[in-house]
Amino acid sequence: MNNEYDFSRGEQGKFYHPDAMFSFPIYLEPDVGDFMSRLADEQDVDIQHLVNEWLRVNITLVQSVQQRD
Repeated sequence: MNNEYDFSRGEQGKFYHPDAMFSFPIYLEPDVGDFMSRLADEQDVDIQHLVNEWLRVNITLVQSVQQRD
């Protein structure tokens, strides 16, 4: 790395997009990934769709339990 960098011709905000969405990657462990891949193939759906649906069901379950407390 250099001690100093020249930003005099830089453009502030050149790559900034206020409406940009960030989706962070989720890495499944091999056994979970294999199971979900097989299930997605059996149901003829994308694995991302299947995982999202499973997570939505869990979110609903957790929220229903929390509301009882």
